[in-house]
Amino acid sequence: MRRRSHNQRCRHAVLAFGIVSFLFLPQNSWAWGRNAHRLIINKAVDTLPGDVRAFFEAGRGSLLQHVTDPLDALAKNPADRRNAFIALDKYGRFPFEALPRSYKAAVTKFGKVKLDANGLLPWQIGVYSEKLTNALKAGKWDEARVDAAILAHYVAQAHDPFSTTDNFDGRLSGQAGINERFGSTLIDRYSSFFPIRPNDAAFISDPTDHAFDACLSAHRWLESILLADRNALRGENSYTDEYYDRFYNEAGAILIRQLSDAATDVASFWLTAWNNAGRPALPH
Repeated sequence: MRRRSHNQRCRHAVLAFGIVSFLFLPQNSWAWGRNAHRLIINKAVDTLPGDVRAFFEAGRGSLLQHVTDPLDALAKNPADRRNAFIALDKYGRFPFEALPRSYKAAVTKFGKVKLDANGLLPWQIGVYSEKLTNALKAGKWDEARVDAAILAHYVAQAHDPFSTTDNFDGRLSGQAGINERFGSTLIDRYSSFFPIRPNDAAFISDPTDHAFDACLSAHRWLESILLADRNALRGENSYTDEYYDRFYNEAGAILIRQLSDAATDVASFWLTAWNNAGRPALPH
């Protein structure tokens, strides 16, 4: 009994250390940059069908304002970071079938402490999908726009490869700052001329399950991005203009694909929430 108690204390100490480590990471290592979120939400509005689009078009300003609310909230409550990522590689090998997609089943298998430490992103998307559905059903239009923006933030996160891994910000591969270079600086430097071409919004049968699929898809690109970063830095002593040109040449297609897919999914989650709310008549 004494040995088991000691082992439990050790496990809890390890998990607590992991949580503390997460809380003290730089904020910009945890998300697409603000410009990425705004780019995604702008493109998402344009993919909606006409009977839904007018509502989101009229609220575009509010959506753009609130899509980065979760980033601002981190300053007040760093523990909220658990909602914006999931370290899939903490659950074995791709496609990480050891992790149940049902939150209740995952808690039963791994415990809430471990789930919180490893991130809750797909389940958070499910939560906000339901919140938006309920707000639309109740005709709470201002609340619905805020919920739609925050849902968009988390859906976008699911398409950021560095939101799906324990190697956040390159800490395990010796590539510190990689998330910001990929998710912020490339966009700030090159987005004025690269094409974002999302598909039309489509109904999603299971929001949480779809969120897991988005995370898995994003996770596939990690090694390619990390390799592109290493190749771009070869022969350079710092992150020069030449480095960024090389990095964009190797990783730009992945970036454009992930942004485009994120915009498609954001709109699809909105459309799904409206459909699940009973397709209410929306104000313009």
